[in-house]
Amino acid sequence: MATMMTSERSSVLVVGATGLLGSEICSLLQQQGHNVRALVRPTSAPDKIEGLKDIDAKTVLGDLKDQASLDAACEGIATVISTASSTLNRQPGDDIESVDRNGQINLINAAANAGVTHFILVSFPEMPEDFPLQEAKRSAEKTLRDSGMDFTILHPTFFTEVWLSPALGFDAVTGSARIYGTGNQKISWISYKDVAKFAVAAVSNQSMLNRVIELGGPAVLSPFEVITIFEKLTGKKIQVDIVPESILRQQKSDASDPLQKSFAGLMLGYAAGQEIDMDSTLRSIPVDLSSVEDYARSFV
Repeated sequence: MATMMTSERSSVLVVGATGLLGSEICSLLQQQGHNVRALVRPTSAPDKIEGLKDIDAKTVLGDLKDQASLDAACEGIATVISTASSTLNRQPGDDIESVDRNGQINLINAAANAGVTHFILVSFPEMPEDFPLQEAKRSAEKTLRDSGMDFTILHPTFFTEVWLSPALGFDAVTGSARIYGTGNQKISWISYKDVAKFAVAAVSNQSMLNRVIELGGPAVLSPFEVITIFEKLTGKKIQVDIVPESILRQQKSDASDPLQKSFAGLMLGYAAGQEIDMDSTLRSIPVDLSSVEDYARSFV
């Protein structure tokens, strides 16, 4: 396995480039002078593709389910960053098996065969429950570790902008919030923008090579503490809907669809809490982290 990054091939391929995290990574890479190649699909949202072109990212057509397109996309690339997942933006044929497991493995193999020297994979930390998405992520991670390429595997905890959003029942505008578990469990909420900073830092930071790095935000807060922050900043009382762990376990048990079973598994992970100590990480990878308070202020 290589231990030094090459400076001869400086292009970075971003897979998942039209997503929330992937598009932010592309923007940061461009700002730092990297040559960005963004994998998009013919069916990707036109405005997302135009946004990538507006920052001078070179778009290439491809799909994690199409090995030939991945082989072509990886040619001449030094570093691959993959944020792709079937959980939020699904198209026909996308599921956990075809995207999060086999698709990522296809990409890893294409990168290794093309001579890519460094592969950065965004995954998530170990959750207490087994569920299909977690199994797929761990399978892809093992393939990457065994690939012969230098690797960086990032394990960010719960994204502030996703888990504290109306999509998951947290609506600061209407004054309602759904929380999973007791509401007292501690979580190191992290902004997706900070995850993007770590992913971009990994391109050139030698200390991040061949490591699995857990990522969290600047503070460890329970869901009830988060609600208090929002109430204080918005001046609005928030009505809380608590989903007990027993209900989540029943949902997971009853779910026949792997994606629904995985969502229940992720919510059980939320209910268990997830604390990440960032002190050591920030000493070697200095990133100015955004807080839950920063996010809450955007609603004021």
